[in-house]
Amino acid sequence: MTQQLDSKKLTPKQNGQTELHRGLEERHITLMSLGAAIGVGLFLGSATAIQLAGPGILLAYAFSGMIMFFIMRALGEMAIQKPVAGSFSKYARDYLGPLAGYITGWNYWFLWVVTCMAEITAVGVYMGLWFPDVPAWIWALSALIIMTTVNFLAVKAYGELEFWFALIKIVAILFMILIGVLMIVFGIENGGVATGISNLWDHGGFFPNGIEGILLSLQMVMFAYLGIEMIGVTAGEVKNPEKSLSRAIDSVFWRILIFYVGALFVIMSIYPWTEIGTQGSPFVMTFEKIGIPAAAGIINFVVLTAALSSCNSGIFSTGRMLFNLAEHEEAPASYKTLTGNGVPGKAVLASASVLLIGVLLNYLVPAKVFTWVTSIATFGAIWTWAIILLSQIRYRKSLQPHEQKKLKYKIPFFPYTSYLSLAFLAGVIIVMGFSPDTRIALFIGPLWLISLTAVYYAKGFHRKNGQ
Repeated sequence: MTQQLDSKKLTPKQNGQTELHRGLEERHITLMSLGAAIGVGLFLGSATAIQLAGPGILLAYAFSGMIMFFIMRALGEMAIQKPVAGSFSKYARDYLGPLAGYITGWNYWFLWVVTCMAEITAVGVYMGLWFPDVPAWIWALSALIIMTTVNFLAVKAYGELEFWFALIKIVAILFMILIGVLMIVFGIENGGVATGISNLWDHGGFFPNGIEGILLSLQMVMFAYLGIEMIGVTAGEVKNPEKSLSRAIDSVFWRILIFYVGALFVIMSIYPWTEIGTQGSPFVMTFEKIGIPAAAGIINFVVLTAALSSCNSGIFSTGRMLFNLAEHEEAPASYKTLTGNGVPGKAVLASASVLLIGVLLNYLVPAKVFTWVTSIATFGAIWTWAIILLSQIRYRKSLQPHEQKKLKYKIPFFPYTSYLSLAFLAGVIIVMGFSPDTRIALFIGPLWLISLTAVYYAKGFHRKNGQ
């Protein structure tokens, strides 16, 4: 890999720095964001969320999806006007100050590192179905090496691979939804007896655990949407940002809503919600009900590609964020070195090196670590989403009325939707404090942010930025 770090092939900017290649097309960034968001949050986390909220989880996913749509429109408003690498970290720096940009960049790097640790650990678990005698850490290490290597491809080749990665799980989910609907309506693969949707209310009602269950499920629900904001990270490498970003943002929201709400609607209509999560993956249960004998193997392959895809997106995101921090001299200068393919190679390697901790976790992971890791990642994601909204509010206020009218892409019903979304994110943080399993994030998350602030001042970055 070191041979690829050929400084002679860098693309220079006028100011002597280097720039990323714009090799991503609309279909690449759409599927990349879908691939990042459709991972363990859906295949593993949904079972936990269903046990907390019952069928009412559908409303939690739908309302949270609406909030994510507002957040993405806020990001798009800025990204289309100023498509840069680092995205929301750069916007935080411009509109909220250098400290906010510094914390946001490093925080986003941290949350994806934590998420990727969960993903490569999951790879070890999935491969255990086929190779039970091979230690899980070998598969975790293999996944890390393969995904790191993939990230050294030219960005267009990377986008193409991620496109097909994401497509595998999307096709599997759509197939399950289609056959499930036929079973619900016509009784196909159920002896001609339509199952109907009465399972949604026959087992304790639509809200069996009341509003409390819905609220406690929000942490896992929001974790499921983590990754959609990756569209903003691709802004510095996408062709025709105005057209591609706006279309990708609008289409991703609807597609993810269909995948999450549609898939879980089908699953909970076919099976009582009380059985989901007690007999393995809800997706395996549904494929077996459809009458596919190799269901376990098929779904195992799908969730394996889902984990690899999400890890792939995570390494991509962390590399770009380190690149942006290095450009602002808040990470080692070598991290802004590009390969001949226009990839921030040393930044990618740095993130991959930290992910080796995930390999070690295969020896140590107890049953609750998945919940711990997802809650910590959710805290980091909520910080990122809140910063996007706050930056957009400041950005909009910095414009003159005639400039606001000329904006090519806007968040609807500003400023009400921006403040509503901020209030919702604050509510999720408060709710996380009520569960012992998610409460850990309220200790680790703030401690990480305080540590970053301490480093910022200890390294003298405040003086460099004139603070």
